[in-house]
Amino acid sequence: MYAVIETGGKQYKVEQDDVLFIEKLDVEAGDTVKFDKVLAVGGDELKIGAPYVDGATVEATVEKNGKSKKIIVYKYKPKKHYHKKQGHRQPYTKVKITAINA
Repeated sequence: MYAVIETGGKQYKVEQDDVLFIEKLDVEAGDTVKFDKVLAVGGDELKIGAPYVDGATVEATVEKNGKSKKIIVYKYKPKKHYHKKQGHRQPYTKVKITAINA
């Protein structure tokens, strides 16, 4: 059984025991999160929502919150002495899918 969920402006296809790195949620490690924006549930029979499947939820446990590797944003304009270097680390939440309820 699988489900397509929406969180953080993105869509993810998940199955039980999957580990995901999603946009940062305001929860602590060890907490349980319930995703109710389920777009589709598949298995023996496919259920597609309009826009969401009624009564379907996906439960997950939070493993940790963290930041990804640093990326460098470098801007410059040739012959104008303009250089700008900036770093960015995107925060994430690591979750493990425990149950799909449809």
